[in-house]
Amino acid sequence: MVRKLLSSLLLLGFAAGTVRAQSNPIFISHGRIEFQRSVNVYAQMQQTMEEGDEQWVDLMKKMANHFRTSYFDLYFTSNKSLYKPGRESDDKQNFFFWTPPAQDNTVFSDLEARKCISRKNVFEQGFLVEDSLRPIKWKITDETRNIAGFTCRRANAIIMDSIYVVAFYTDEILAEGGPESFTGLPGMILGVSLPHNHVSWFATKVEAVNVTDAQVAPPAKGKKVNNAGLLQSVQPSLKDWRKTGRQYIEAILL
Repeated sequence: MVRKLLSSLLLLGFAAGTVRAQSNPIFISHGRIEFQRSVNVYAQMQQTMEEGDEQWVDLMKKMANHFRTSYFDLYFTSNKSLYKPGRESDDKQNFFFWTPPAQDNTVFSDLEARKCISRKNVFEQGFLVEDSLRPIKWKITDETRNIAGFTCRRANAIIMDSIYVVAFYTDEILAEGGPESFTGLPGMILGVSLPHNHVSWFATKVEAVNVTDAQVAPPAKGKKVNNAGLLQSVQPSLKDWRKTGRQYIEAILL
């Protein structure tokens, strides 16, 4: 009788959609994850400030929010995922003269074939970037952190030669994916922080729901390039932007 009651409660938990890690782990092979992307705008301004820019930076700080928050959904199966813009943020967004990079990225990942197709908007141009998933040499640590109800283990890495990455993954979600193009750990990445770039992605909700092929279909519109072609296309427009240009390019290529 007790066993039947426990089985019924477990089924009700799945019917409700939202899953939280329990003392007896539930291994999830498909579902939806909401990520909150947070950018420390003031820190980025300070980081890219050149000599003589102090007054301009002070003015921009008065016009901008300290943090810029946006939400993305990651739909996943055991071997595919699609990361795309989610619900609107309650924050008042200040984009000045252009939309910041990676604000509306859509990223399809074929985790088995190690392929990635991304839709990225840069200024007025939409790009369809087809390339291999970025190989990341992770170093897994013993540190753990609870994210969205799941116990996650920390891993560190360096990407693009100099960008330090801190990630937290759970092996209770079987797909080895994550937000943007962060993959390659033995489970789902629920948190990513780039401390020196002042940007992070953390899961706020995990739902074990059925995912259709249409929900993980790759984007199809945009100028077709690979990562090298994307860099070649945008670099000339940003060559005079100095530190700000380098920061912008790093954000585009993530």
